[in-house]
Amino acid sequence: MSQLKALFLARLAHEPAVLVQVTATEGSVPREAGAWMGVFAEAVTGTIGGGHLEYQALAMARARLQGVAGEESARFVLGPSLGQCCGGVVHLRFERVEARDAPALRERLGMNLQPVALFGGGHVGNALIRVLSTLPFALTWVDSRDGIFPDDVPAQVVCEYSDPVQRAVAGLAPQSCVLIMSFSHAEDLDIVAECLRRQRERGDLPYIGLIGSKTKWATFRHRLEARGFSAEELAHVTCPIGLPGIEGKEPEVIAVSVAAQLLHCS
Repeated sequence: MSQLKALFLARLAHEPAVLVQVTATEGSVPREAGAWMGVFAEAVTGTIGGGHLEYQALAMARARLQGVAGEESARFVLGPSLGQCCGGVVHLRFERVEARDAPALRERLGMNLQPVALFGGGHVGNALIRVLSTLPFALTWVDSRDGIFPDDVPAQVVCEYSDPVQRAVAGLAPQSCVLIMSFSHAEDLDIVAECLRRQRERGDLPYIGLIGSKTKWATFRHRLEARGFSAEELAHVTCPIGLPGIEGKEPEVIAVSVAAQLLHCS
């Protein structure tokens, strides 16, 4: 569950809200269909794009909270009348919700999350979890060591102990992006190999990223070739990971670079 959704549902347990959701768009608009914000009497969670569109939607939502009747759906043209020159059209749905609606909302608001599997609980892994947990990803964090995960893991992160670690690959959600950065090169190699086997059989891992240098990948490539993987299959692995041109080695720098790369791929 994303951090944004968790905050919304936690507050919803104590007071009602109006869920404002983008249902459809036309042309150039600030947010995509599915974007949402939860409007409470004195707080807002999420955003539908800001500007006068959001200002007007907030006013309409709070009027509904006060019992003013209104249409469930509304159409907004992002032109001069709204002070926004995008030129597109946004369709919004307004839905009053309360605590009893939380189970259904938990499912509905999580439909667009990209699954990501992170292998490795080291410094970079911890930095990545902190960054990725604020983005639209459903996270599975895997390690073969007991007691490696911190106590304060974000609510939307599922921690999984797996020994051998590569055994967890078979159970990953379809279309998972995989990040590999375990405590040893031997584990990394086994995880990459298992990901490539799954990709050969199912073709459902759009991104397999391995932390390390070009030298590390050259060594891995030779060992994976010896295990029977073709050049075409090996081309599916990204190593080094992260956006080109970002050279910092600090865990936080690597985490932001890798997160940006995942957003580009998803």
